Amino acid sequence: MSLAPAVAALARTERLLVALDFDGTLAPLIDEPMAARMSADARAAVDALVRAPATTVALVSGRTLHDLRIIAEHDDASPVLLAGSHGAEHWPASDDDRDADGADAALLALRDDLRRRAEALAAQAEGAWIEPKQFGFALHTRLVADPAHAARAHDAIAGLMAVEAPDWRRRDGHDILEYAFRTEGKDGAVARLRERTGATAVLFAGDDVTDEDALRSLEPGDVGVRVGGGATAATVRVDGIPELAALLSGLARERDTLRE
Repeated sequence: MSLAPAVAALARTERLLVALDFDGTLAPLIDEPMAARMSADARAAVDALVRAPATTVALVSGRTLHDLRIIAEHDDASPVLLAGSHGAEHWPASDDDRDADGADAALLALRDDLRRRAEALAAQAEGAWIEPKQFGFALHTRLVADPAHAARAHDAIAGLMAVEAPDWRRRDGHDILEYAFRTEGKDGAVARLRERTGATAVLFAGDDVTDEDALRSLEPGDVGVRVGGGATAATVRVDGIPELAALLSGLARERDTLRE
């Protein structure tokens, strides 16, 4: 495929950061979240970018850092940077990072209590389930057969949180409703990665509503890519994971010409 003009121009930047969402962007959305893995062509594209000159790859996900490392098959030798929990967790960590263990004990107790109460509400809709998060929890309704039941579970948990934790950050996505007592977003994650890597330009790609924070935050000369449909601030849209993988592979090839 021929690169979009904006991506071709991006390939010539001095120091490139490629920041990518994971689920729905590099890995297909599946019923068992911890079984998610990058598609073969997405993995090949990421590996090509890792090898490209003056290029850093980062995964920016709503998953907890622990879970992201598992599904991304990421180990300590990997050059790929990670931002988990929408940017509240980073690998490698710095002295400035805070984790849930450092949070106020009363806040952690509230998190655990709200998770339990959310689980009881989700149990009323067959197929709905609660995913524990480092800084909160998420309701998943992908497996709920009846949309009306999914909507009721969604409304019940939204009602609980409106009363018990109205200041927690709410995020809506593909069949997911998430709450967290930390308010970081993917926009902040990209800004931190930009500073950390000294990037002169950034490509960010994502497929969901939570990725729009990062897409809206991009600067002149950056490129935002939306994977799939939906309203977006991205300047480039691709139909799905295979098309994104082709775009990333093309970008890696263009970066390789810098060696010549």
